[in-house]
Amino acid sequence: MGGGPGGSPSAGAGRLEGSWLATTGGRAVALVVTGGKAAVFAMGGTVCSGTVGVRAGQEVIRLKCADGGEDRTNGTVDSVGGTTLKVTWEGGVGPETYTKARGGKFPSGLPTSGVGS
Repeated sequence: MGGGPGGSPSAGAGRLEGSWLATTGGRAVALVVTGGKAAVFAMGGTVCSGTVGVRAGQEVIRLKCADGGEDRTNGTVDSVGGTTLKVTWEGGVGPETYTKARGGKFPSGLPTSGVGS
């Protein structure tokens, strides 16, 4: 039942559960959290997947990107509310603010290939 580097895989997922959208550098970014799993889809082809957990009392997101990128591989949740999620990524992205997707709908043009468990 180990949670790997992210800690317990489902402990932090409850409050983060759902689909979140951001615009960073003029590109749409979607973060999806469901059942302790997480994935990021960004316009331009970036696809990352992994887990959500708790480490040292903080909710963390640990992802692996299909293209080997590291901009969004290690994230710490700064805050989460009904409509806003703030994550600080250790890679080049830094702080990123997401808005809860309405009705689970994503903008068109986001990549979906390469996502796996």
